[in-house]
Amino acid sequence: MRIVFLGTGAGMPSRRRNVSAIALDLTEENEGIWLFDCGEGTQHQLLKSPLKMGKINRLFITHLHGDHIYGIPGLLTSRGYQGGESPLVVYGPPGIKSYISAVLNISDARLPYDCEIVEIGEEGALFAEGEYKVSVHKLEHRIDSYGFRIEEKDRIGSLDADKLRKLGVPPGPLYGCLKKGQSVRLDDGTVINGQDFIGPGQRGRTIAILGDTRYCAAAKKLAARADLLVHEATFSGELEDLAHKYYHATSRQAAEIARDSGVRTLVLTHISQRYQDDAEQLEAEAREIFRRTYLAEDLWSIEIPRLSHSGEEV
Repeated sequence: MRIVFLGTGAGMPSRRRNVSAIALDLTEENEGIWLFDCGEGTQHQLLKSPLKMGKINRLFITHLHGDHIYGIPGLLTSRGYQGGESPLVVYGPPGIKSYISAVLNISDARLPYDCEIVEIGEEGALFAEGEYKVSVHKLEHRIDSYGFRIEEKDRIGSLDADKLRKLGVPPGPLYGCLKKGQSVRLDDGTVINGQDFIGPGQRGRTIAILGDTRYCAAAKKLAARADLLVHEATFSGELEDLAHKYYHATSRQAAEIARDSGVRTLVLTHISQRYQDDAEQLEAEAREIFRRTYLAEDLWSIEIPRLSHSGEEV
């Protein structure tokens, strides 16, 4: 599980940062690539990255401001040109369907794959499939803006086959019962408990990716105990009043959300171009509040490790 930042700027592209787009790479988990927002130029950023456009199978749109959606038509058509034939699902606020349909119809674009568009209705559970559950909550922005919480199921530990063989337990159906933690009776009448032969389990990973927002309670709800929180930091701390006026957050406020929500790691993104040459100050002031803070850069990636239930990396 890996996050790749394709665009980390705010409002419009700058020399250092393209506009918003974040990829969650789940190819090792056989879940493809999930893209969050798709600002203008995202397909160019993908070409600079190791990610394959045809592997993108879910697109999540936080809100309908241009710096988060103007790259969608090009991405959808290029995905087809590059051999993407598998279905794609787009999730976004009401209006995303009419936007995509209008652009594709006017330009006479024909996608060689099924593209389902799901407009977000009620807050809460968005879907649960396979090993993952995704929920959504509305944030505080000038238009409807959402944050997404991705939760992975816990994994049970591995069965100690060597220990079982030493007890004379042959491989077969009994192993399946023991793997489930059940007790089984052997041919000699001995009863063994599967729990005694299962190693430490792994806690499922949780990621929160937020759209544009002011400091708000919904952000804390989405971020609660997350392994990784991706939060906007459009302004530095001394511009808190300006951030509030324009429905954005400061780096300090993002750090406060991370601290108060029990987050493991915070990554700052959506950086105003006013910090073109000194964006590191945002990271520095956030670290005064929350030490495990990092400033995202275009094409930068971060791995999300698996943890045991005790919190140790595995």
